[in-house]
Amino acid sequence: MKILAIETSCDETALAILEAEGGLRAPRFKILENLVSSQIAIHRPYGGVVPNLAKREHLKNLPILFQKLSPKPYTLNPDVIAVTVGPGLEPALWTGIVFAEQLSKKLKTKNLKLKTIGVNHLNGHLYSFLLTEKVNSHQLSVKSLFPAIALIVSGGHTVLLKMESLTKMKKLGETRDDAVGEAFDKVARLLELPYPGGPEIERIAREGNPRAIAFPRPMLHAKNYDFSFSGLKTSVLYYLRDQRLTTNNQRLKTKSSYLRPATDGQVKLEADISASFQAAAIDVLVAKTERAAREFKAKSIMLSGGVAANSALREKLSVVSRKLSVNFFAPRMSLNTDNAAIIGAAGYIACLCKERLPLSADGNLNL
Repeated sequence: MKILAIETSCDETALAILEAEGGLRAPRFKILENLVSSQIAIHRPYGGVVPNLAKREHLKNLPILFQKLSPKPYTLNPDVIAVTVGPGLEPALWTGIVFAEQLSKKLKTKNLKLKTIGVNHLNGHLYSFLLTEKVNSHQLSVKSLFPAIALIVSGGHTVLLKMESLTKMKKLGETRDDAVGEAFDKVARLLELPYPGGPEIERIAREGNPRAIAFPRPMLHAKNYDFSFSGLKTSVLYYLRDQRLTTNNQRLKTKSSYLRPATDGQVKLEADISASFQAAAIDVLVAKTERAAREFKAKSIMLSGGVAANSALREKLSVVSRKLSVNFFAPRMSLNTDNAAIIGAAGYIACLCKERLPLSADGNLNL
């Protein structure tokens, strides 16, 4: 099955072409193209994504990316067009949906059986482990991976799932307020760091002491699997207020400036705040994932979503997985951030399950 995938849920315009085979027992993918056009530079002056600007850029970038596809766009002859319908920014989502519908009309002249399906963006992240080398090369059978505990962490979501199989799963918990990625971004803004804040926090944290400041670990000892990061963000706010920290904006413009000697007290304080905040957030994520893996006797731990690009989180969950003697999956960095290849993978599973989401933007779509 050849799949043309489209992703426009936020500020990344993305198109991908995948070949998929094997069915639910042994899904296998070949990524022929995975093109992404980032809008970071456009939204950075605003400190976050501006929906109407994102929509404008998607409208501009979609036809440009489509023309870059190889083979030539209108000779693709895909079996399926998979497009993200939610969650996300609805003005942005609609651009992808309308583009998919327009393509479908043109391409159906060559393939009357062409299907256009809506895909849940969260399923894209969830099924991204299928694109890892161990699974995609059949080094491990899909059946041997379950039961599994899947942690999806992004700017909009923090979700912990128990997966019995590719198609049977149960949500164990989710955030009650801010998603962990949102908390990273908000703390970055408190420190006047440029957008996107998560990678900036991680970079500065490497120069800091994660034990320097005793920030709280919200809901760490709660018996459930829910999360809460709003209070942690507020603790950073109060700490900054008490320290009367004034960030030097000029110094924040260059990466090398953070490598100045730690004798610069201001730099050291910012690094310690970043490292301590990051440690607190990761401790909660890792502890709850580990507890779930033990309780449900998981054979695998799966990490995905934009925050899965955080190297400290990946390393800690990798250590936990080795300790528990279970498989650990975290897709390569380019497949953690928003892209269309993961939408194509989720689209394949949706086709096999005969799942049909309406071709209508749903900004609050959940699992």
